[in-house]
Amino acid sequence: MSRLEIKGFVEVSFSDWDGRVSTVVFLSGCNLRCPFCQNSDLVLRPRQLASLDLGTLTTYLRKNSSWIDGVVLTGGEPTLGDGLGGLAESVRKLGFPVKLDTNGTRPEVLRDLLEAGLVDYVAMDIKAPLDWRYERAAGVAVDLADIARSIDLVRSAAGVPYEFRTTLVPGIAGGEEVAAIARSIEGAAKYVLQQFVPDNCLDSALRGAIPFTDAAAREFARRAGAHVKSCSYRGKTGTDFSSQGRPA
Repeated sequence: MSRLEIKGFVEVSFSDWDGRVSTVVFLSGCNLRCPFCQNSDLVLRPRQLASLDLGTLTTYLRKNSSWIDGVVLTGGEPTLGDGLGGLAESVRKLGFPVKLDTNGTRPEVLRDLLEAGLVDYVAMDIKAPLDWRYERAAGVAVDLADIARSIDLVRSAAGVPYEFRTTLVPGIAGGEEVAAIARSIEGAAKYVLQQFVPDNCLDSALRGAIPFTDAAAREFARRAGAHVKSCSYRGKTGTDFSSQGRPA
């Protein structure tokens, strides 16, 4: 594992953790090369970005503890950095619940965090159905067994709410792929579809791509909702559709 580095944080977000006002902490490095990635500097050029010490973050959180009610650890891919557990513990000791964003490629790290009670919410990306299409979506070869194991860990973690997420990308993840993913996580508590933003994505060939319309995305969510307890679509301005599917 590499050394954990904080490359910046968004002081206030109303959209990264549903129902909470959160601070979003960006950690450097990623083991995937998703062509639609919006954080290419964190993925490809982390050494060119200045690192922040933990004190800068904790000072901000202490000063604003009266109204910030959650901290999101994201990336890049947070589970690659040595010390993620320590960072999560430090944040929780300040009185803040922690949400982890992960691509699910490091199930052993995810397991340790969950078993230690250091994560209060998990958002795991499922890039594509668990077949040959995953490499196309991730930009590199992926051990699908690790993804499947992470899905099981997230679903079985007692008392830790979660969501699975898929970014809708023409030619990579559309209605057929969403339906296949939804079937593979049958009965999951929450599945979220996110809008693709072509600006500044890692693969320049996608920068001219036209995203699915909101109407198409809502239809994907409706169909996926037949397999999961809740399927939502998040557009550019946040969640604008939610399909309640299978009963709990």
